[in-house]
Amino acid sequence: MKNDYVLYERNNAYIPRVAAVHDMCGYGKCSLTAAIPILSAAGCDVCPVPTALFSAHTRYPVFTFHDTTEILSEYLDAWKSEKVGLDAVYSGFLGNAQQVAIIQRLYEEYPNVLRLVDPVMGDGGEMYATYTEELCRAMGALTDGADVLTPNITEASILTGTEYRGQNLSDAQVDDLLGKLLDSGAHSVVLKGIDREDGMLRNYVASDRNDAVAGKIELVHEKLPYMIHGTGDTFTSSLIGALLAGRGLAEAAHIAGEFVRDAMITTRNQPEFEDRGVSFELVLSSMTDLLRH
Repeated sequence: MKNDYVLYERNNAYIPRVAAVHDMCGYGKCSLTAAIPILSAAGCDVCPVPTALFSAHTRYPVFTFHDTTEILSEYLDAWKSEKVGLDAVYSGFLGNAQQVAIIQRLYEEYPNVLRLVDPVMGDGGEMYATYTEELCRAMGALTDGADVLTPNITEASILTGTEYRGQNLSDAQVDDLLGKLLDSGAHSVVLKGIDREDGMLRNYVASDRNDAVAGKIELVHEKLPYMIHGTGDTFTSSLIGALLAGRGLAEAAHIAGEFVRDAMITTRNQPEFEDRGVSFELVLSSMTDLLRH
């Protein structure tokens, strides 16, 4: 793709190791239950750093929540003692503001890792149930130095202090958000979920390496007539899988968008599909195929 660039040179005989700093949900496909299988299918070794334990994610009316902050320092101390090596740090949902320091510790101890930040804070103009203003401000600290930042429109609005204006954004509004996110220190941004009500969904990729906002790349995908929870984590996990397979950023974002669409199609065939979360199991082979071409 024009203006694309590769963030990771893959030797297919080598298995890159990714620290996935996410919550674990027992039900409702998201976070670690998406990251582990999708990245594994892409030939990556996934090392979870669980930020919270949920019975189900926060879009369900009933869920339990256990914050794991108190165990994480000792958890990483053990990694350090064992001299665990990492190629990438992929962060997502956090249990509280103090967990930002856990991710920053990983950056300090592994200065050469690829930094991939999914600023999971909300959707549809609303913050998630366990999030606070303090936690959202703390999440902003991770944008500075992120190699890839993958917000939806709600999260981009929170991070930039911009009024949320729905999903139907003009080119000028997209450029404004992308510019502010790059100005905050992110090296590249994948802005997700622009819906101009024409039957398509648009994502935009911009980078400080490629003329910033002026060189942004538009990626267009078919919009399906139903919504499934967990597609954001599925998107970012497959994006990272493609990046670590040696694909360029825009190509990886395109692959991720198509992977999500294909997973949503298979989800539609499952019982109670709108409640169970995105079912990607039957399309995981497309992640493995990345290493064959």
